[in-house]
Amino acid sequence: MSDYSLSVSAEMVFLDLPFIERVQRIHQLGFGVEIWHWENKDIAALAATGARFTSMTGYLTGNLTDDAEIENLLSSAEESLAVAARLNCPSLNLHGTGLDNKGLPVKPVDIVTGEMWVKAVRTLEKLAALGEKAGRVFTLENLNTAVDHPRTPFAKAADTLALVEAVNSPYLKMNLDLYHAQIGEGNLIELVQRSGGAIGEIQVADVPGRCEPGTGEINYRAVAKALRAMNYRGVIALEGWASGDSETALASFKAHFE
Repeated sequence: MSDYSLSVSAEMVFLDLPFIERVQRIHQLGFGVEIWHWENKDIAALAATGARFTSMTGYLTGNLTDDAEIENLLSSAEESLAVAARLNCPSLNLHGTGLDNKGLPVKPVDIVTGEMWVKAVRTLEKLAALGEKAGRVFTLENLNTAVDHPRTPFAKAADTLALVEAVNSPYLKMNLDLYHAQIGEGNLIELVQRSGGAIGEIQVADVPGRCEPGTGEINYRAVAKALRAMNYRGVIALEGWASGDSETALASFKAHFE
């Protein structure tokens, strides 16, 4: 038995259903639910589903390093916290920079300077303070630059870990996405062990293809064993496409972790 809980991104499965019905279906199958941006969603209808929301995007615009964009980021983070309260969602997700609707950085970066690292830490400190005030946690997600998110700063799990450890607040944690980490870094079991208490959530999908565990090269049963040995108690979320039938994909996800 495990002490962690399983959740599923409603953005990537049951794509033949309207969004609210996706959330209801995931909830009926016994999983928590994750969503991305909230500005185009019916928050009252989402709340009325009774689903257990575990994560949502924690900003609409802005980035960690440019003065004007930092203010936009902090402002939209406060708006996001208000929505999270309505959904009783404990975690709000961040990226190294703002992403467009194709997952590409709004402001692509080729070289991350020392000054950018310092500004990112200071911005994340402010976000952690907002999280503390609201009683919610911001998570910083690693991404891959080789396939999905080229020219994104602070993309590697090593980067997100360094930033989270520099801020050193229980209100800022890693969203350790193992799909992205496998493409960008590999060595996943040692990565989760090294990240340890900095982890606020783990997201999974297989490589290549970004579908459910069992469709690619990652030995997720071994990862699950390592997480149990670490006494990991957080959320593990499927943020991947269904390779076929969505319900079958969710059953495979559950089988790999339980």
